[in-house]
Amino acid sequence: MPAKFGSRFAGHVLVFSDASEKRHGGQAAVIFADETGEPQINSRTTPLIGSNEQELQAALFALHQAGTGFPGKPLALFCDNLDTVNRLQQAKMHGLGRDPELAQMLVDHQITGSILESSAITWIKAHATCRGNTLADHHAALAAA
Repeated sequence: MPAKFGSRFAGHVLVFSDASEKRHGGQAAVIFADETGEPQINSRTTPLIGSNEQELQAALFALHQAGTGFPGKPLALFCDNLDTVNRLQQAKMHGLGRDPELAQMLVDHQITGSILESSAITWIKAHATCRGNTLADHHAALAAA
């Protein structure tokens, strides 16, 4: 994780999401229970649906995986798609009532409002030297191939 985020997310489960579109869509979630441990990596192949939609779906997939694997723990989601980060942050600030489509996506992904509310959502530069981001990019590409 970039050093500038280190102290801000101490004690959080670190969650990195990414999506890729090649022959298929691919989504990946890379989850670190602690900063120095080995990650839990989950990926899936999806239909091609458009880049921003694929990134949002990947972030929701990652939140679901982390929320299921680490119930009740604070999550820090890192995503390299600014549209996804902005949409999730807007939902946290203004409530899901302003984005019924996102509210339905949360239901579809079995994500409770409390998981979204208690998660820190942060943009991270794509293809950064951050291990979690690099792993998420790699595994999303593998799932899309």
